[in-house]
Amino acid sequence: MDKQQFWQLIEAARDQAANPDDGEVVAREATLLLASRPVEEIVAAEQVLWGLVADSRTNPLWAAAYIANGGCSDDGFDYFRGWLIAQGREVYECVVADPDALAELSVVQTAAADGVELEGEDMLGIAWNAHVSATGDQPPANPATIPCRGLDPTWNFDFDDHDEMTRRLPRLSALYPE
Repeated sequence: MDKQQFWQLIEAARDQAANPDDGEVVAREATLLLASRPVEEIVAAEQVLWGLVADSRTNPLWAAAYIANGGCSDDGFDYFRGWLIAQGREVYECVVADPDALAELSVVQTAAADGVELEGEDMLGIAWNAHVSATGDQPPANPATIPCRGLDPTWNFDFDDHDEMTRRLPRLSALYPE
């Protein structure tokens, strides 16, 4: 499974999901779809998934997650990126390129109004769960490693600095006022 096929899987899962804005619902559908694929594809899907998680590990995106979720630990940032992947390729690529664009998404506007966090922990386990479902066994113990990019030092500031966050992510900060 390559990146294009992975995104097709996510779109198919979103199409089948009762609520495609809910990362957990999309994760369940993606797991079911992936479990019906050959084992080699399931293993390859995990590589693609974690590549996307690694590619989206940026300080600006972390800052956006911090604003949207009222704080964001290391694990919380992983879960946020799981949610972001569940939103599909177009949203993922747009928000990774411009984290402030998160504020333009209706799902985020609704979440902000309702005080709902943007997290999709289950999305990170779709390949694992699909493998167990398809084979009854855990995936191979030594998956390929994914290089992780370094974080941008120009964004190395206290994310609790409201003025700096507002300057750097003005639309998102307006959506989530202090």
